[in-house]
Amino acid sequence: MKKLLLSATLLLAAAVTQAQDFPYQTPPKAIQDLLLAPPTPRVSLSSDGQTLALLQVQDFPTVAELAQPELRLAGLRFNPRTNGPSRVSYAVGIKLKKLPGGPETAVRGLPAQARISGVSWSPDNQTIAFALTTPGTGTDGRVELWVADVAGATARRLLAAPLNDAFGNSFEWAPDSKIILARTVPAGRGAAPALDAAPTGPAVQESGGGKQSGARTYQDLLKNPADERLFDYYATAQLVKVSLADGAAQPLGPPGVIQTASPSPDGRYVLLRTRHRPYSYTLPLSSFPQRVDVLDLASGAPVKTIADLPLADAVPTNFDAVATGPRGHAWRADAPATIYYAEAQDGGDPKVKAAIRDKIFTLAAPFAGAAQELAALPMRFGGLSWGNDQLALADGYRWADRHQTTWQLNPSAPAAPLTVLFDGSSQDTYKDPGTPYEYRNAQGKLVLLTGGPAGQSIYLLGNGASPEGDRPFVDELDLSTKKTTRWWRSEAPAYEIPVAILNARGQQRQLLTRRESATQAPNYYLRDATKKGKLTAVTKFANPYASFGGSFQKQVLRYKRADGVDLTADLYLPQNYKKTDGPLPTLMEAYPVEFKDKNNAGQVSGSPHTFTRLSWGSPVFWVTQGYAVLANASIPIVGEGNKEPNDTYVEQLVSSAKAAINEGARLGVVDAKRVGVMGHSYGAFMTANLLAHSSLFKAGLARSGAYNRTLTPYGFQGEERTFWQAPEVYNAMSPFNYADKIKTPILLIHGEADNNSGTFPIQSERFYAALKGQGATARYVVLPAESHGYAARENLLHMLWEMDSWLNKYVKAPTPPPAN
Repeated sequence: MKKLLLSATLLLAAAVTQAQDFPYQTPPKAIQDLLLAPPTPRVSLSSDGQTLALLQVQDFPTVAELAQPELRLAGLRFNPRTNGPSRVSYAVGIKLKKLPGGPETAVRGLPAQARISGVSWSPDNQTIAFALTTPGTGTDGRVELWVADVAGATARRLLAAPLNDAFGNSFEWAPDSKIILARTVPAGRGAAPALDAAPTGPAVQESGGGKQSGARTYQDLLKNPADERLFDYYATAQLVKVSLADGAAQPLGPPGVIQTASPSPDGRYVLLRTRHRPYSYTLPLSSFPQRVDVLDLASGAPVKTIADLPLADAVPTNFDAVATGPRGHAWRADAPATIYYAEAQDGGDPKVKAAIRDKIFTLAAPFAGAAQELAALPMRFGGLSWGNDQLALADGYRWADRHQTTWQLNPSAPAAPLTVLFDGSSQDTYKDPGTPYEYRNAQGKLVLLTGGPAGQSIYLLGNGASPEGDRPFVDELDLSTKKTTRWWRSEAPAYEIPVAILNARGQQRQLLTRRESATQAPNYYLRDATKKGKLTAVTKFANPYASFGGSFQKQVLRYKRADGVDLTADLYLPQNYKKTDGPLPTLMEAYPVEFKDKNNAGQVSGSPHTFTRLSWGSPVFWVTQGYAVLANASIPIVGEGNKEPNDTYVEQLVSSAKAAINEGARLGVVDAKRVGVMGHSYGAFMTANLLAHSSLFKAGLARSGAYNRTLTPYGFQGEERTFWQAPEVYNAMSPFNYADKIKTPILLIHGEADNNSGTFPIQSERFYAALKGQGATARYVVLPAESHGYAARENLLHMLWEMDSWLNKYVKAPTPPPAN
């Protein structure tokens, strides 16, 4: 059996430190059964709303599958055997269902053990394209382009050449549904550069001249010229247009490091984004130099180079900082062939005072003249939704005070003043108007759905946050009067989410929704949004926990922190628990979030009516072991006005945790003397800080965290300031600095191949070394081949065993301290 390397500080007759060659373990059967419950299919709806594709989801991969060869270059991870992504949650089968009541028909012609990804409907909805990965055993792996005929429910390989899927999303339909643009491995590419080639010299980086070019902490960067050669080899692709009729492929342009290739809505052009040298050893692919070109889709001939942008190595580290020059080139979705893009007017630096932050420009075919200014925004441009010649919506945002605005634009009158449609805090969820609904038009492009007698209305889909919990809704907004009419809102005791608007004509208001309750697993329905309110079931997915009893006891707790901020937590209790059973050992889980307003921080999130589906990282497994669980306990870190949230991080953190424990104890279900705390990533960071700065807990479980903030000196999570701007904050928030204060047993778990920004495995490695050196009770577990989120079956089962063992030893039945 595959072995697991563990480092541990064990309490035996005397404290000892040792490394162990440790076999995989499994948790109690109840926990194991919940983890391995059958996955629920994913769904994909055709744009005409007539057909639903049901994608059967892959079970957890084995550690052997996860440990396939992997290259980590330029911030990417891919399998050199397949030239595709190395960590994908595949579908293993496809079923098609005509709405509302057609049978589920399995797509035939797929190979055994199919690995399906990137499912994409043709604009005419008659064909589904997808990538199919064959892992191979040596160099014979590949990612192939397949299609499935919807009417006949049959699949076939379309393209003989393998896809180059190193960047993912390696194909896109042309508007006529007869052609697919695909990025392929160039013919005759030859063998990869030898991994063990002798170095030709040192890797050298140099800075100077007073140019500031700080960067956040990134993983998987290029390190030397050999990495550059490998990156070029695997990232270089040939763009081809593929005939749906016979799979014939015509090359378009020369090979290159092609990141995206998108056809224009009229099908005449291709917008091509290509990365090129010089590369960077401190920044990922997204900052590499790029060229934006337009090609003729028929011949592949170059039409125009729109932009050639340098390495973006001088971008400030603020969250709404951007590179100088044009950025974000894309097709206008509602026009035949018009490119739009944004360009900063403040040097890309939000700290610079500027009345205009960004301008939006358009350039129409044949792309010969100068670009036309469409809008000048006082905030950073966040995106555009296109409707028609008279309607577009532009989003802007400002991180400093979490402000966001949506403007209504008239593309035919670019000089007209901006009209504010929505304006407010991005964190004020109670006032969130919802998201304008977009659908795929006949060309396969996302555009605003409009309605009303003169096409003056748009539709808004929202979470419906409220003091009683989330109640999703659909509204119709008349843009001429700015008045909103509510079509529909989710009603207790169900939680129902609008997925798509299928019909908005006249009084025929039909939605596709996903509906669930605390006791009923999610399923899809056709919802009549008129007063009739008819509900028609579309799917009948089984309850994955039927053998367990079907659901979990959940109660949303509401309480206050000492400073008056409102807090919530989801309380789960064991089946058949009665008040007379008394207080229980408890596991608390949380993830701190920064806020600029205490009223927004206290808003209720989530719903008491959702079905609890356990992810691998859930704390709810432990209700099966007799624990009370305080899940998703809110820990807002608030800094109002000129104050920054993290200036008082520790005080607010401890106060929030104490309030959650006190509320559970007040209800008589939490034994305040037997509470453990857990968290993942920033939640692990939270866990270590709680143990360093309080005596509230009997044990901590910290997965894949960062514990020394000087290793992320250019900002982290919601912190914009650098270490040199706020050294006292970085030091106070780093539990590494307080390793000598941590007397509570702590379990550290980390993925061997963590790819998350800032959570390098060395964070846990050095934190454990510090704890060990200070005589703390600690255990450090490294999960083979795992990234920031864990995936392999063996690793997940072992992780749950480690956590269960730690909780049982130090929380459920803690050993009394030795007598003096």
